[in-house]
Amino acid sequence: MRITPRRRATLLATAATASALVAGVLTAATGPAAAAPTDLVGWATQNGGTTGGGSAGTTTVTSASALTSAVGSSSAAVIRVSGTINCSGMLRVRSNKTILGNSGAAIVGCGFNINGDRNVIIRNLTFRNWNDDAINVQSSATNVWIDHNTFSNGYDGAVDIKRGSDFVTVSWNHVFNHDKSMLLGHSDDNAAEDTGHLRVTYHHNWFDASTQRHPRVRFGNPVHVYNNYYYKNSGYGVASTMSAGVLVEGNYFDNVKDPYHLGEASSGPGTLVARNNYFVSSGSGQAGGSVKSIPYSYSLDSASNVKSIVTGGAGAGRISV
Repeated sequence: MRITPRRRATLLATAATASALVAGVLTAATGPAAAAPTDLVGWATQNGGTTGGGSAGTTTVTSASALTSAVGSSSAAVIRVSGTINCSGMLRVRSNKTILGNSGAAIVGCGFNINGDRNVIIRNLTFRNWNDDAINVQSSATNVWIDHNTFSNGYDGAVDIKRGSDFVTVSWNHVFNHDKSMLLGHSDDNAAEDTGHLRVTYHHNWFDASTQRHPRVRFGNPVHVYNNYYYKNSGYGVASTMSAGVLVEGNYFDNVKDPYHLGEASSGPGTLVARNNYFVSSGSGQAGGSVKSIPYSYSLDSASNVKSIVTGGAGAGRISV
């Protein structure tokens, strides 16, 4: 039987799809990529903005090996995670990536390392039981957006940002059953690399009885912490240390004895401006000094409404991607 060129192309495409499914990855080179998100605000809008994989083709991954390969590629990509992926250690995420969780998608046992790369979006994923950090942004990585994820029961930080990284937005995430939530600046002796960087926006996150670091800040100025919901945090809410400048604005503190303070452990104090926050059965907080102005536009929700807004919208599974 003679195989026509069209028939040969069909057979090759079918074989390629079958091989990809066996490997745990299905790439759709044709057809539209996921729409670029339009709800980004904060520091990740600066420095040229954050678009992730943009209009690059979409790849769906269902295994640890496929995920490792996809996020580590040097090419721009929109990567969809399907199902539960069990893994260990830290997976290197290279520049120009959008990583989206399909409904119910989970990363269990490992985390993402954005190490000196730029323009990365991570949305709608559940991270649990990670054995290092869930998301680590380091080594002058820039323009990163971490949005609508859920974090629980990990070893170290849920979202740690350090070593001169910059222009990051952390929004609409839910952290529970966890100790060290979000570190900004890893060391007191890293001023030379960090000063003038570590500019991050944290907004509409739900810190749900997590213990500390919501965030713990070194050197970054201005760091913007607004419209977050803090609930029964047994350690503290926000700490400004090592000459950092933090604006704590429009947050809802619910049964938080220590909502914010200056200095932490052996780290000397930074500055902290607190305004328009709402307190229920909570301490009054410690503020002092001035903070640089915020350069971007944003809409501030009334602090008294933040509990209902954030609990109704934060975490994985609350958006369509």
